[in-house]
Amino acid sequence: MAAEEQSPERREVSTSSSASVVENDAQRSRLGSSDSLLPGLIDDVALNCLAWVPRMDYPSLSCVSKKYNNLIKSGHLFALSKQMGVKEYHVFMVCDPRGWLMFSPMKKKWTVLPKMPCDECFNHADKESLAVDDELLVFGREMFQFAIWKYGLRSRRWVKCEGMHRPRCLFASGSLGGIAIVAGGTDMNGNVLASAELYDSSSGRWEMLPNMHSPRRLCSGFFMDGRFYVVGGMSSPNVSVTYGEEFDLETRKWRTIEGMYPNVNRAAQAPPLVVVVNNELFTLEYLTNMVKRYDKERNMWEVMGRLPPIVDSSNGWGLAFKPCGDRLLVVCGQRGRNGEGIVVNAWCPKSGGRDGNLDWKVIGVKENVGVFVYNCAVMGC
Repeated sequence: MAAEEQSPERREVSTSSSASVVENDAQRSRLGSSDSLLPGLIDDVALNCLAWVPRMDYPSLSCVSKKYNNLIKSGHLFALSKQMGVKEYHVFMVCDPRGWLMFSPMKKKWTVLPKMPCDECFNHADKESLAVDDELLVFGREMFQFAIWKYGLRSRRWVKCEGMHRPRCLFASGSLGGIAIVAGGTDMNGNVLASAELYDSSSGRWEMLPNMHSPRRLCSGFFMDGRFYVVGGMSSPNVSVTYGEEFDLETRKWRTIEGMYPNVNRAAQAPPLVVVVNNELFTLEYLTNMVKRYDKERNMWEVMGRLPPIVDSSNGWGLAFKPCGDRLLVVCGQRGRNGEGIVVNAWCPKSGGRDGNLDWKVIGVKENVGVFVYNCAVMGC
């Protein structure tokens, strides 16, 4: 039987209906469908908005819906945020063996990290920490060897990572973007080391670097003007090292800087407390409670001002002196009528000082976590 021929009126209605469907589809594409990330926006635009959500709020954001949860778990939002140049700072610290804390200076919010799945020996032994890109590296000692655990800000979990070629403790360290350098320290047999290694966070691998001119332990390291420096420390139980060493990443060579850190270390004292802010080097003298700035041209230190009056330490141990963007942080314990806790103080060098006093601001307080800061690292990514 021949197909029934449609009348002009029916063809017109059909054509009009098809055009309406296409128009509605186009409108939904522009405005976002009902399962879009943000109603009224297409997902590409919504993602650009969500990229500005503080990473401290990712756990809450993942509870909004299954789609949000998948977005957070995939790491796509985190990667997009970094790609757009969104930079946040997080302060990691441990004040008792129960675990690590994370503090957001922007949100003024504290978070307890998941428990590190290490053995009890590592948990209670002395440790060192370093933030590299979006990773927190924690160095310590297990029963028979040194070990390194890593916390990923993106994955929000701990994993054990590859060890150094020359495992060590009491070393100098510093990070620049996705790389870090460790130098000096002591091996398992107590030998003082002159060796150095570079860590690449993109591969998780370690690479040996040329040796320093002199071995040293209980030293400190930092990056300044694109170069890595080591200051302070001791080459033997009774010999302090007062000259600094500078490592050029391009030439792969070390050079010495006489008198760069003239303060004499003692065996019971902490390594030098030094930080770099806007390529300016500062030190905290825990014996005098003074902050000093290094003059690169004259190779001299000048006094900037005093620490907050509440700061106390045991030969430099138990407090942290860290950079955070354009500010210096002093993280220390405090005892008061309401108990004990940790206080985070901040000072911006651009504000200068007056009559030896610096304008310290309290930006965070955490109660009932002890008063001794065992480890602290600041992550900016």
